[in-house]
This record gives sequence, C-alpha cells and structure tokens, in this order.
Amino acid sequence: MIRAVKGTRDLLPPATAVWNFVEQAARQVFRAYNYHEIRTPVFEETQLFARGIGEDTDIVTKEMYTFEDRDGSSLTLRPEATAPVIRAYIEHRLDQQPGLQKLYYIGPMFRRERPQKGRYRQFYQIGAEAIGSKSPAVDAEVIEMVTEVLRRAGLEEFQLLLNSVGCSNCRPPYVERLREELRKVAHTMCGDCRRRAETSPLRVLDCKVEHDQPIIEALPSILDHLCSECRDHFAQVREHLAGRQIGYEVRSRLVRGLDYYTRTTFEIVHGGLGAQNSVLGGGRYDGLAEALGSKVPAPGIGFSIGEDRLVMAVEGSRAPAPPVPDLFIAPLGDDAYRHACRLALRLRRQGLSVELAAEGRLKRQMELAGRMGARFALIIGEDEMAASHYALKNMGSGEQRAVSEDALLEILPARN
Repeated sequence: MIRAVKGTRDLLPPATAVWNFVEQAARQVFRAYNYHEIRTPVFEETQLFARGIGEDTDIVTKEMYTFEDRDGSSLTLRPEATAPVIRAYIEHRLDQQPGLQKLYYIGPMFRRERPQKGRYRQFYQIGAEAIGSKSPAVDAEVIEMVTEVLRRAGLEEFQLLLNSVGCSNCRPPYVERLREELRKVAHTMCGDCRRRAETSPLRVLDCKVEHDQPIIEALPSILDHLCSECRDHFAQVREHLAGRQIGYEVRSRLVRGLDYYTRTTFEIVHGGLGAQNSVLGGGRYDGLAEALGSKVPAPGIGFSIGEDRLVMAVEGSRAPAPPVPDLFIAPLGDDAYRHACRLALRLRRQGLSVELAAEGRLKRQMELAGRMGARFALIIGEDEMAASHYALKNMGSGEQRAVSEDALLEILPARN
C-alpha cells in the first residue's frame, strides 16, 4: 500500500471544518485591518532563501527541500513566506502603490524536520506583512492584529513575548561580544551550539536544549547593547502596546531563527501545546529587500502563524461543529430523481447544502439522512409530484408535513 510520505498527512473531514473556521476567522480580521491576499509560488530560486533567511541558519543548511531543475537551476520548496513576499514586492514594484503594502497569505510550507506533535514536513502558515514603514506604531498594530486573529479563531490565555534584536549598527558589536563569551563555554554545550558559536552566535540564544539554558541565561543581553535609535524604537513599541492594552513579557533571548530580523521580534506561546508551545512568531526586517537586490528600501514587519499548532489548540475548545446538510432529498423512482435534480439545483443556488440520494429504498435513505445529521429530509414520489407538494420531515423533532416548492424555499432558510 502506498501511504502518505513521512512528515505529511491527510486532512480529512470533519477536521477540515476546524481548518476552514480558523482560516475564515483570519480572513475576517485581515479584512478589518485592510490587508489583501497575496499568493506566491510554492517553489522559488534557492538563492532567495539563502540570501534572505541566511546561509548559516538551520533552515538553509539542514531543512530545505532543494532540487536541480532540468535546466540546471537550483529550486527550493518554500520553507517560509516572507522572502517570497518581498521578492514579489520588488519584482512587481509594489512600492509604487499608495500607502503601506499590507499583504497576507495562507498556504503550505516545507521543511525536512523531525516529525513530532504539531510539527510536520509539509505544514501550513497564516501570515501577514506590512511593508513600507519603520514606525513602531505599525509594529504595535501588527501585533494587535495577530492577537485578534487568535481570539477570533477561539484561542485564549496565550502569552506575548517581545524583544529587540537591534540593527546593523549595534548588533555586530554585540554579536562579536557574544562570540567571545561563547568561546569560554561552548565546549560544554550541545553540538549545534558549538557549531553556531563561531558561525552564527545569535542562533545559540534560540537553542532549546535544557542543559544549555543556564549557560544561555548567563550570556550578555542584547538589550544592554542597543544603540540609542533602537532603544528608542523599542520603548515606543512598548508604549504603543500599553496604549492598546496588550500585555507582554520582554524576553532578551528571543531572536527567532531567521537572519533577516531587525529590531522588534515577538512570539506568542500557548500552554496547551506542551513543550513545543509556540503558536506564531514574527518581527521587523528593515534590510531584507536590499539583501534581495532592491535599490529602494522597503522596511517591514510581519508574522507567521503555525496553522497546524493553532488548529491543535483550538480543537476541543470553541471549534465549530462539523457542517451537516440542510436538506436530504429522498427520491422514489427515476422520475422522482429527475425532478429532484432540478429542485436540488434550485436550492443549492439559494446557498443551501443539499444531499441528493441517487439510489436505495426509502428506509435506507432515511437512515442515511439520520447518520449524516441532515436537518431536514424531503421525500419525493409519484404522489408528491402529482400533488405539487413534498413530504418534509424535521429530523430533529420527527415532525412531518406537506410543503410546496415555494414554501420549501421559505422554510429552510428560516430554520437555519
């Protein structure tokens, strides 16, 4: 038997109802904040991610699905979406459009990680980018928006973690200081930290190995090394969050796993997800467009929600009940079936969910209507067609009555 590839999975009904609920909630919030959808290809030139994310990051060195195309070019299934969105922003000159470019996306990403609960090799993200401003007020609004997405999706009791990772002026001296300190202790840390200590010291702060945490806590804090502009920017972000009554906790070790972040970084965690408790992460990336070849600066900030994890957290709380048919039509005979086809089409065009039985005796059809959870069942036979009235049964109460076609169109929406 051919099975799904390791690290991937099939999303089946009724679980897909929760996914649709979460995505619809996100779309409603994005619309309220005047964000517009962008859809980029699922594969891009490999250099986009190497230059954008960072050649020494784990994503690029270990996790990307990269392959050679027939023309010899190197292509990669997208491991994240911010770099592709900025690529599209540059390529299509979206900087010529008025105001901030406020874009959102929903779709699959690909990383060859070790599969575990809530983490898959094909996973889904809901994300947004606000491009064209360095204002700390924009940072606060983006954070507010993502908390609204979580609440609209039904998630409560989450925690916002906040930090600043500085800029191209103050971060290099901090990284060098961090490298010097790591040379003293790296030999006692995990293999990844020993490797990162020289090539990418900031990544050490992102280590999740329990044994390394006391060592990491003793390392210098980037907040003590911010330049005056970055300190002021971070202070204003916090002021704006306070003005919006958004609680947070400053975590000076929060750096995220991507090299393009500058200044504001944030993460939201939820206790119901266990050890892997991060629901989303994001931050500012003021130099990313230039790193990807743009001659025009395009400062921006964004986030990506791990939809797989969000769905896990939402399931069992305020998740919606799986959708059921509004009406199950049980035709008795070929003539009745042809008549029912016309009626079903009319009802479906009115926005109703209609299940039309193609075969089976009446008893079997009614049993099926019950198992599907249909709200109503409509019986159509020769007598019903001759009288221009159908037998409509309320599957909840068991009440049955004769109704005309026009009356049916009035009754069903009123009962929904």
